Amino acid sequence: MRKVLVTGAAGFIGYHLSKRLLQDGFHVVGLDNLNNYYDVQLKHDRLKQLEDQTNFSFHRLSIEDTSAVNELFARERFEMVVNLAAQPGVRYSLENPRAYIDSNIVGFLNILEGCRHNEVQHLVYASSSSVYGANKKMPFSVHQNVDHPLSLYAASKKANELMAHTYSALFNLPTTGLRFFTVYGPWGRPDMAPFIFSRAILEGRPIDVFNFGNMLRDFTFIDDIIDGVVRVMSRIPTPSVGWDGMEPDPATSIAPYSLYNIGNSCPVELNRFIELLEDRLGKKAVKNYLPLQTCDLPATYADIDDLTRDVGFMPSTTIEKGIHLFTSWYRDYYKV
Repeated sequence: MRKVLVTGAAGFIGYHLSKRLLQDGFHVVGLDNLNNYYDVQLKHDRLKQLEDQTNFSFHRLSIEDTSAVNELFARERFEMVVNLAAQPGVRYSLENPRAYIDSNIVGFLNILEGCRHNEVQHLVYASSSSVYGANKKMPFSVHQNVDHPLSLYAASKKANELMAHTYSALFNLPTTGLRFFTVYGPWGRPDMAPFIFSRAILEGRPIDVFNFGNMLRDFTFIDDIIDGVVRVMSRIPTPSVGWDGMEPDPATSIAPYSLYNIGNSCPVELNRFIELLEDRLGKKAVKNYLPLQTCDLPATYADIDDLTRDVGFMPSTTIEKGIHLFTSWYRDYYKV
């Protein structure tokens, strides 16, 4: 049975990925520190649904704990690793920047070292659409340079891509980075718009609508994301034929390194997103319109041509269906 380490297994994407891999017959080892960045009970409830599975085991530890990570890698001998553990959130990086260095930089280095020294065949790791920063050319392409981040979170994710490439080049470690675009769905994160807006609307509290609701987001349903991650796991990268150092392409390499956008490739205006929530929840939102925040991108829009070409990725969940599934779960989970 193939053994996979999923870091951040109690998180939103990590939970769904672990569940899918178990269904597909993998032996999944989950890792999470269960920190209190958001509701810890939600993380425990996700884990409860995994821990009943025969082929799932869980370790509570932080990826920045070097000795614990080293011991885990040496003992378990993973075939593949999917690193989803990180300090998330763009706005929170303004308040607590050190959390991003500890988890996203030091922690990621520990994952790379664990893979390097224990014959891991493929490391897949989470990057983010936030790396596009001040870029304005749409849709965002992995073949564009991303050298102008607008938050420390974005900078830490760009650093992960550079660190992964270095290990791919120096140690022949196959790595694949996935730039996630606004993932949403059942069991989602309470610090993201679907959760924040739904709770406030149902409680009759105002919602902050940045950029006066004119922001565009490439909302991507969780099931589509997981399908893409699983497809990528089985595609171990190899050096790109014809790569030219005179005209270097950021998305390809002379090393076994790949980089993809993973999104719906169909951006939705924030005002439209709120309207769909209102329709599903049966209640109008009280809107507090605000200008765009310094650290926010006015729009995200993923060019997914490379991912479609290489692994057949084809998102199929419309925003209408996705909102329906999310709000149904929300009402059931919180007994609203």
